[in-house]
Amino acid sequence: MDVHDLGFEHLHMTPEQEKELAETIWAQDNVVLTTVGVDVGSSTSHLMFSKVHLQRLSEGLSSRFVVVGRTVLWRSPILLTPYRSDYTIDSDELKEFFGNAFKEAELTPQDIDTGAVILTGEALKRNNARAIANLFAEESGKFVCASAGHNLEALMAANGSGAMALSREGHQTILNIDVGGGTVKLGLCHGGKLLSTSAFAVGGRLIAFDDDGTMVRIEGPAEQVAADVGVTLKLGEKLSDEDRKKIVNRMVEVIVAYANRKPDDDLCRALLLTETLPQTPAIDGITFSGGVSEFIYGREEKDHGDLGKALAHELRHALSHKRIEPKVYDPGHGIRATVVGASQFTVQVSGNTIYISDLNGLPVRNVPVASLDLDLTGDFTADDVSASIAAALKRLDMVEGDNRLAVAFRWGGDPLHARLHALAEGICKGLPRTVADKDLPLVVVMDGDAGRTLGNILVRELKVPGEVISVDNVQLRDFDFVDIGEMMPETRVVPLIIKSLLFTAPGQD
Repeated sequence: MDVHDLGFEHLHMTPEQEKELAETIWAQDNVVLTTVGVDVGSSTSHLMFSKVHLQRLSEGLSSRFVVVGRTVLWRSPILLTPYRSDYTIDSDELKEFFGNAFKEAELTPQDIDTGAVILTGEALKRNNARAIANLFAEESGKFVCASAGHNLEALMAANGSGAMALSREGHQTILNIDVGGGTVKLGLCHGGKLLSTSAFAVGGRLIAFDDDGTMVRIEGPAEQVAADVGVTLKLGEKLSDEDRKKIVNRMVEVIVAYANRKPDDDLCRALLLTETLPQTPAIDGITFSGGVSEFIYGREEKDHGDLGKALAHELRHALSHKRIEPKVYDPGHGIRATVVGASQFTVQVSGNTIYISDLNGLPVRNVPVASLDLDLTGDFTADDVSASIAAALKRLDMVEGDNRLAVAFRWGGDPLHARLHALAEGICKGLPRTVADKDLPLVVVMDGDAGRTLGNILVRELKVPGEVISVDNVQLRDFDFVDIGEMMPETRVVPLIIKSLLFTAPGQD
């Protein structure tokens, strides 16, 4: 039967109206964002623009959006991180580089929905590291600015290189070796999880040369290596081929020793920046990332006035002679592993079982997340919780009490008062400076529905003096930064925007 035979009044839609309706319906469940990722490192700096497509999960009337597609719009050339004569980074030159990148990509800052700025390696030591992050201060609502210490950079490199995904696909143990300008970061992965990280002070740009081969920058670790092989380094002088080879070969010996988990000489110990890797499990495969990896995998041949090319050559020689035995894989991301996609937006809401001690304290923005690797479905103690918090902070190079952070965890089991009290007590023990500082909110996020009860225990029983934000039915993880919006009075829910560093899986752009 035709609708016209029913005798009802109805409207005829024009093709333009039909298109507009279809677009409106599509927009309810789909979000497309333009993002930028910026990496300022010891040796190089670069950025990448991407288009990210997010889609609402269909099951259970979920409000969570997930990434379903990503297209790289433009990659910048690799810039040698510019330094002034006093060893500070030249923020003016960086600003010009970033400005030219927008022009070449035919984008403006207004076109960018969100982004991530990451400072890594030697860049963190510079006196004006804060000034570099502040280049994006005017976009602070859009951008996540993070300083990555050694453990966090190792974790980011293992994700961004594809090593983590590779370990998940074959359920293997993969060691990612990120060889940068000032440091080497090791990430030991198994089954899609990071088991351990380590870092030591070896890198391709610890010595820099001008066009004539004169040394124009010498970092402290390079002097340590040089002294170990009987070479003296002096600014303004040249380094002989023989002495360069001695230094590079000794650096490779250190890398090989750490890759084989046998750093048993004095120089290895002197260059160590973190704890060493555990001796187990056995390593099934090796991946490389960082600037030097481009030479190792044969994607770069140009000498950049440092030790990078020579270091890669000797590493390839060591690999060919099985001084590092596991098979070497190339996930393909190399120098761009630290942050290869910038950020995504994920939208969630927390409902009527939340606890907000002071509604005037909302909104809060760009709060980094520390995700606890702890099973809360069975028996646990307050000490278990505080130990898990300490491990998460160490993994992410966070210093408790210095800045705001959100503790996230998966909640399960019976919502008994004794269990929630132990959880609350463990949170207070694990975050003592945060709890004592009235200017720092205590932000707790769980995927269960006990947010209000936990918040009440923290405030009424444990007497936390500052602001407490306890939200539930939300899933967060490492690399997330969360915005918690103002409560919606009609529904008594708060919206959360989760900004996640978005890493590319092997085989993707």
